[in-house]
Amino acid sequence: MQATEKVTDKGVVAVDGKTLRRSYKRNDRQFTLYMIRAFATKNGVVLGQRRTDEKSNEITAVPELLELLELNGAMVTLDAMSCQKQIVKTLVKKKADYCIAVKKNQNRSIRRFRMHSNSVTAINLGI
Repeated sequence: MQATEKVTDKGVVAVDGKTLRRSYKRNDRQFTLYMIRAFATKNGVVLGQRRTDEKSNEITAVPELLELLELNGAMVTLDAMSCQKQIVKTLVKKKADYCIAVKKNQNRSIRRFRMHSNSVTAINLGI
């Protein structure tokens, strides 16, 4: 884990899910491969990855991947699919700072963030 700590260097670790290109046929997604990756942006190194059975299983795979990494002091970025209690609990336990995207349709999450945060800045990307 010390090697991971040197690679992250308290920098940004981007966690995201990907569908592997050409892992399926257009009309048959039965064998589609989904992966979750943690990427050290400063060094351009994949710190870890996990396969998921389908895109919705990203929610359970992210905490498992985070548990494997040394994240103390790192800034972890995640997309809106990762805006889940268990994922945030794992980040807090690992002493990581984090930035999680929240979509407009996640009203309950937005209200809770505003209620529990010292400062919440909403950025409208117009997406």
